[in-house]
Amino acid sequence: MFDFDKHLADLNRQTVLCIGDLMLDEFVYGSVTRISPEAPTPVIAVKRTEVMVGGAGNVARNLVALGARCIFVGVVGDDDAGTTLTKALTANKLIEFHLAIDTKRQTTRKVRFVSEHHSAHLLRADWEVASAIDAQTEDALIDHAIKAMPRAGSVVLSDYAKGALTPRVIRAVIDAANKLGKPVIVDPKGRDYSIYRGATLITPNRQELSEATGSAAQSDDEIAEAALGLAKSLDAKAVLVTRSEAGMTLVGEGAPIHVPSYAVKVRDVSGAGDTVVAVLAAMLAMKADFESAMRAANAAAAVVVGKPGTATLTVAELRGRILPASSRAPEEKIVFDWALLDEHLDDWRKDGLRIGFTNGCFDILHPGHVKLLAGARAACDRLVLGLNSDASVTRLKGEGRPVQNEQSRAEVLAALAAVDLVVIFEEDTPRELIRRVKPTILVKGSDYKREDVVGHDIVEALGGSVVLVDLVPGQSTTSIVLRSRASKLE
Repeated sequence: MFDFDKHLADLNRQTVLCIGDLMLDEFVYGSVTRISPEAPTPVIAVKRTEVMVGGAGNVARNLVALGARCIFVGVVGDDDAGTTLTKALTANKLIEFHLAIDTKRQTTRKVRFVSEHHSAHLLRADWEVASAIDAQTEDALIDHAIKAMPRAGSVVLSDYAKGALTPRVIRAVIDAANKLGKPVIVDPKGRDYSIYRGATLITPNRQELSEATGSAAQSDDEIAEAALGLAKSLDAKAVLVTRSEAGMTLVGEGAPIHVPSYAVKVRDVSGAGDTVVAVLAAMLAMKADFESAMRAANAAAAVVVGKPGTATLTVAELRGRILPASSRAPEEKIVFDWALLDEHLDDWRKDGLRIGFTNGCFDILHPGHVKLLAGARAACDRLVLGLNSDASVTRLKGEGRPVQNEQSRAEVLAALAAVDLVVIFEEDTPRELIRRVKPTILVKGSDYKREDVVGHDIVEALGGSVVLVDLVPGQSTTSIVLRSRASKLE
């Protein structure tokens, strides 16, 4: 099974070659409060405009947002939109681009007018030439693609049916990739998929699959059957069908796999298909299996549809969606650098949350610790746990302690739902850390008296309070260690 926790960190080592239809995406956001007196159409009061690289270029944007590199090959016209796209691509150092300039073509441009309040698209205006590029431009694209291909881990053909991906260009790219053993991912268009013969993975949506195969493609079984037939007819290793809110279906080696979509509030589906293709390409570049690549792409789509416009996502967002909370805990909840602590505290205070604090060595976690932490978390909205460093534990407990190093102790504590943040401190007491945190609630075990709790004066001077939690009788790390050592001597 593919190890997402390990391999997502390697996305920044991947390079993907993307060839396809480049376009300029513009989003005009505003509010609609009246109907035009000139015609029965809404009037949008424009508040802001966003301009970004779109079409196949959005695959490149998604790849570099994940930290991967992209070699992009496409076509623009000799016009303002083409100049804007060139400048935008130049600004991103992770994108290496090779653009053929066709003076006889108009650069594809799409402008969407969006009601910001309702997140609804009111109108889209397109400027485009959808005819096939000429032979000279074909030669340029093929030359750029083949020269760049040895440096890529995978290849994407992003077909928006605007003319860049002619049958000749597609054939040349797929044949070259197969010779080099590079996986080819195709985001198809049109009804004649025979032009994609020999590609590794085809990614139609349900409607496209239905039109390309002449199948109803409604139920799981119908979709799987149509996808299997398509894969066989194209000599493709797999077909992945995107099904919007119904999730995805993968047909390849073995039985068909259906995965549901994530339950999310959809704001805008623009460009979500590009995100899916980008993640698939990056995953296959890392030698992931098809199912793992699909699950990562499904998680990525759930992130971007929750954002406005043609969106991208970061590795952190992908990790947050695909990995369980316990596996993300170490990187999200452990703080060694106190400067990062302030960011968490500021966010919590802005939200009006009560911040609690407790501390200890927590060398071997036992039921007494769990009860203490549960009680501490019950007394506040967010719990910061101060953890003695290894050197601090040795000074307090003597040679041979701690049994577990600070990283191991921190990871175990971070995996607990009761703990919101683990902060390592080097001193013998957490007094300076308490000054930094300024908690509302200071928590210790009931074996302490209020006046003996380190930092009680700091917290109470700030208007906070000390809470003492009952302990579990007979539970202590020291007694566990002593019993363990004694049993080894017997």
